[in-house]
Amino acid sequence: MFQSNMFDSHLHLLDMAHKTPENEMDLIRDEEYESKSGTEIMEGPSGDDQDPSQRPKRKRYHRHTQHQIQEMESFFKECPHPDDKQRKELGRRLGLEPLQIKFWFQNKRTQMKAQHERSENSQLREENEKLRADNIRYKDALSGATCPNCGGPAAIGEMSFDEQHLRIENARLREEIDRISGIAAKYVGKPMLSYPHLSPGSSRSLDLGVGSFGPQPGLTGEIYGASDLLRSVSGPIEADKPMIIELAVAAMEELIRTAQTGEPLWLPTIDNSVEALNEDEYVRIFPRGIGPKPLGFKSEASRESAVVIMNHMNLVEILMDVNQWSSVFSSIVSRAVTLEVLSTGVAGNYNGALQVMNAEFQVPSPLVPTRENYFVRYCKQHGDGTWAVVDVSLDNLRPASISRCRRRPSGCLIQELPNGYSKVTWIEHVEVDDRAVHNIYKALVDSGLAFGARRWVAILDRQCERLASVMANNISTGDVGVISSPKGRKSMLKLAERMVMSFCTGVGASTAHTWTTLSGSGADDVRVMTRKSMDDPGRPPGIVLSAATSFWLPVPPKRVFDFLRDENSRSEWDILSNGGLVEEMAHIANGRDPGNSVSLLRVNSANSSQSNMLILQESCADSTGSYVIYAPVDIIAMNVVLSGGDPDYVALLPSGFAILPDGPGDQTGGVNEVGSGGSLLTVAFQILVDSVPTAKLSLGSVATVNSLIKCTVERIKGAVLCDSA
Repeated sequence: MFQSNMFDSHLHLLDMAHKTPENEMDLIRDEEYESKSGTEIMEGPSGDDQDPSQRPKRKRYHRHTQHQIQEMESFFKECPHPDDKQRKELGRRLGLEPLQIKFWFQNKRTQMKAQHERSENSQLREENEKLRADNIRYKDALSGATCPNCGGPAAIGEMSFDEQHLRIENARLREEIDRISGIAAKYVGKPMLSYPHLSPGSSRSLDLGVGSFGPQPGLTGEIYGASDLLRSVSGPIEADKPMIIELAVAAMEELIRTAQTGEPLWLPTIDNSVEALNEDEYVRIFPRGIGPKPLGFKSEASRESAVVIMNHMNLVEILMDVNQWSSVFSSIVSRAVTLEVLSTGVAGNYNGALQVMNAEFQVPSPLVPTRENYFVRYCKQHGDGTWAVVDVSLDNLRPASISRCRRRPSGCLIQELPNGYSKVTWIEHVEVDDRAVHNIYKALVDSGLAFGARRWVAILDRQCERLASVMANNISTGDVGVISSPKGRKSMLKLAERMVMSFCTGVGASTAHTWTTLSGSGADDVRVMTRKSMDDPGRPPGIVLSAATSFWLPVPPKRVFDFLRDENSRSEWDILSNGGLVEEMAHIANGRDPGNSVSLLRVNSANSSQSNMLILQESCADSTGSYVIYAPVDIIAMNVVLSGGDPDYVALLPSGFAILPDGPGDQTGGVNEVGSGGSLLTVAFQILVDSVPTAKLSLGSVATVNSLIKCTVERIKGAVLCDSA
């Protein structure tokens, strides 16, 4: 009884009980169907039966009464997406057919959407007119601008980011030499040197060094100060922008040096599996940095290199576009936002781009606190085909805030290789207070594998392979179940990508969520949160409950991954399959590892409703972890996706597993202890508990999900421990 209730709850709004053809292979064929309004009554013959001497009768429409309209308007305010039961009840009260209710609500939603779009268009037009007027005003002002020093016409143009920094640095050095020269003249008796005025348009200023100051032919006047330099940058100038620029340039220099320097800065570990940063050598080379390490913090530093199948400029774009960056690294970036763009770069690319960001990083488990950083990201080209992107914390600019983690210069060096490949060298260097990490994850976090460079590079390498599979055109059409249509492949992979992102958002301990802890699950603890969904077409409307728990298994991660992704063993742990056989109907290979794939599964069960059930599943693995993520999908919607249709309107509630190693490669724990080569398994479910967004969450729903988690954990433990015995 519990299993049946859980299945109904899990699939309530996904309409999984659609009637399907007797031939099951027709499930993924294109279907054509039309929708006719229940409020229309067509009279008279049509087509070949129509008498040409008779004029066709006009359509006769049913008009709703004022009372019916008022009742439906009132219901629409509370619930714009009524389900079948609500439509039947409302139709019974108003004397209307459920189909008439359905079409009235469809028309009402379309009308509201059109009104909203008209309002948005009006606002955009007003804003556009305002921007056009401002543009004209600024052009008029610039056309009459004069140089404040010589009175001549001002040379208006975009100054590169590096030029801004060099001008500021030169001005600071000149002011420092002025001060020292003044002291020398006072105490030594030597005259103070006179320094030239350097106009903003002079390229000579970029070539001046510390020892080159002195009288220059034809140059006289005052020093070109930092405040004058900042005025030349378009837009408002914040008080801390010079500090951000200086910090970003210093961080870039440090990143390049740490990426290219070997011993004694980087020392191999005992087993040569990773490189460790020599803290004493680091302090000697970079004495300034971002300040001393806060009390109670520890350092984590790692370096990793790999060759990935992606063009170097595409990699730069992914790193500098916050949406693409969050998507590619969704399993480690739980949320990110660009707060301010200080420079967009020059020459039509990201060279010199500078942006202030806030991001939260996670391990896929509710037992590991997330790490939030406020930082500046700076991108720079170093010669042909070599780029670098660096992050460094800006916590010193908001001293009132309390941060548990700060980023020393971290990022990557990207070098162009032939045939669309790139070499990536990644540096991850943070100082963090990780005392809140659960004991079973301590070894993984302490080793740097949880947040370190190896994990970033492994995820990037796997995602590059995934993106390459989207673009692949040489797919064999002979293999059974292979989706060879490029549009169908792309649409299905896009749907799977959204499923994975939604899973990762709900599985970690992100501060954006409010969690409730339940006990008695058989695991260390269960974290539960709720979310109300109303207007998102990619999620069914109503109250969604997300639950996650993590526990340790004395079984290697690969064995756990192979067990969970295999459709033949699914009935051993999947309660919703109700013991039915699971068959793979279609799949898309996603990389070198045979376990990396996107599959469409079908459950063959005696239960009539479950026999119509389809499951979208993505399984992926790399050297730092693996995932098996799945979601029930509507059959008709999947037909649209497989024919190349838009996957954004397919409702998904993803569930699944994240499997991580329980420590680094040189485990020293006992046979039955964490750190002995076992697995850290996170189980997570998203379930629709009520289709009405305004409903209250019941304790019974929470108890049901808790029971589902507990039963699944027990089944997995029983199956994998029995196999490994």
